[in-house]
Amino acid sequence: MTENDATDNAVVIERSFDAPADLIWRMWTEPEHLKAWYGPDGATVPVAKMDVRVGGARLVCMEMETPNGQMQMWFTGEYREIVRNKRLVYTESMSDEEGNVLSPSDMGLPEGHPAATEVIVELEDVAGRTKMVMTHIGIPGDSAGAAGWGMAFDKLAAYVEEQLA
Repeated sequence: MTENDATDNAVVIERSFDAPADLIWRMWTEPEHLKAWYGPDGATVPVAKMDVRVGGARLVCMEMETPNGQMQMWFTGEYREIVRNKRLVYTESMSDEEGNVLSPSDMGLPEGHPAATEVIVELEDVAGRTKMVMTHIGIPGDSAGAAGWGMAFDKLAAYVEEQLA
């Protein structure tokens, strides 16, 4: 993949938190914390099963109220790389509640949408603060998914502040 491919087909978001890297790491790797902030505004996460080890599985359910009633979206994936407090890499695919991957076309997504994407979270201690760079490869930077990440990270910032209070 060239650098151009990555930027054309990836969401890259950088945020800084006035919190130690180990706290931000736990936000990504402990189910009770992930449930508190993950997803766009209005979404809740009733299920977060996370076997955080290389080769371990993850299964996350997001629920949202829509004009047509409550909607659930399930995501499954596998942890690919884990460097505690520094780097987390996992795959993500839309799935059913059992973790069976669903094809993008079955989910009504546009042609060419990948069946699996990759999320890379990098954490760096910068003068007592944590710089987080999240790259979601396979999701266009101008997509609804990109907007959802922005909302989720606003929720994450507020939740981290609550944890430090």
